[in-house]
Amino acid sequence: MEEVKIALKIIVGLSLLNVWLLQYNKPSRWRGGDAKTMMQEFETYGLGNTLCYLVGFLKVSFSVVLIASIKYPSLELVAGSVLGVLLTGSILMHIKIKDALIKSFPAALFLLFCLAIIGL
Repeated sequence: MEEVKIALKIIVGLSLLNVWLLQYNKPSRWRGGDAKTMMQEFETYGLGNTLCYLVGFLKVSFSVVLIASIKYPSLELVAGSVLGVLLTGSILMHIKIKDALIKSFPAALFLLFCLAIIGL
């Protein structure tokens, strides 16, 4: 079971780092509304630049902490919980703007993975 937990940490951590560091200014079918970049997505949600930077900082930071929790398990609960809250917010923003449910799929999947990490 420990191998599953490690795999989930790597999947969630690296996926979120990819979204926020490598795909930030690139279009994605998962972006809210018709946004082409992360900043446009936050504008679509009615959220400002400051909140985009704050959420990005938190997601990147806690993704790193989640990966670090492979070596330091005491970090697992806080990293999984913070990311879970942020991912819940992502899902709620998609609902707020009446996106097709499929656009919430990555956030919902990673939320389930965070819950599994915390629960295992």
